[in-house]
Amino acid sequence: MNPCSQSRSVVFITGASSGFGLVTSLVFAEAGYFVLASMRDLSKQESLLEQARERNVAINIECITMDVTKQDDIDYVIPEVIERFGSIDVLVNNAGYAAGGFTEELSSEDWRRQFETNVFGLIAVTKAVLSHMRRRKRGTIINLSSISGRMALPGLGPYSASKYAIEGFSESLRLEMLPYNVHVVLIEPGSYQTDIWSKGMTDFNTDLESPYQERTNALKKIVNHIAETADNPEEVAHLILKTAQANHPDLRYPVGKNVKNMTRLKNLLPWRWLERVILKKTSPRK
Repeated sequence: MNPCSQSRSVVFITGASSGFGLVTSLVFAEAGYFVLASMRDLSKQESLLEQARERNVAINIECITMDVTKQDDIDYVIPEVIERFGSIDVLVNNAGYAAGGFTEELSSEDWRRQFETNVFGLIAVTKAVLSHMRRRKRGTIINLSSISGRMALPGLGPYSASKYAIEGFSESLRLEMLPYNVHVVLIEPGSYQTDIWSKGMTDFNTDLESPYQERTNALKKIVNHIAETADNPEEVAHLILKTAQANHPDLRYPVGKNVKNMTRLKNLLPWRWLERVILKKTSPRK
């Protein structure tokens, strides 16, 4: 029997095994949605399912395997989901990671891997639902961007570039799809208690001969401090839910400590002022 009745909305979430994807899956399930929680490695589903059982919403979640970097996965999973459940009402493009390192020391392959997941994977999954939503004249596509897609930091070039790309893609796609009542939304979180930054930092060059060694250590300290003081990711998950439930959601939703102030300052202040502040904060202490 299909666990999703016709009266229930279906949300498809990528990268649901951890971080924002996991928490967002739980929040949508608690709100009565039927959640299709996709992840590259289904062996990592237990954390999500255990928390779902604790919240008594496991019946509202189904975990499925899909690698956003594999077109064959997308071509099979998305049509199969639509056939089984009748619709995908909300797509949450969350899958992604942060590659850390200074540009001189990152390989071209590091950049390609970052864009394959964060940009091309997101675009491929989105394209797979567009004709379905357009024909129904209904749907919401929520793309997880970042404050790094509005203001870049040294040592995170691939990640920031990928998020800037998502920003431009989402702006264009929103204008294409609004005539069909399909809404494209950007969520722009600041720092939250997820493992994306700590994972990204593990790829940083640690060669003692590196000319960037001192700056790398300074950035790692900043990231560790962020991990210790960042907010609960449920704030972002509840914003995603609120956005999905809105009849006419905005394009951008910045969220997190000082995020709105940072974007306002970038728009108002001369860039030279900003770069002095950023370089001072990310430079080694003398």
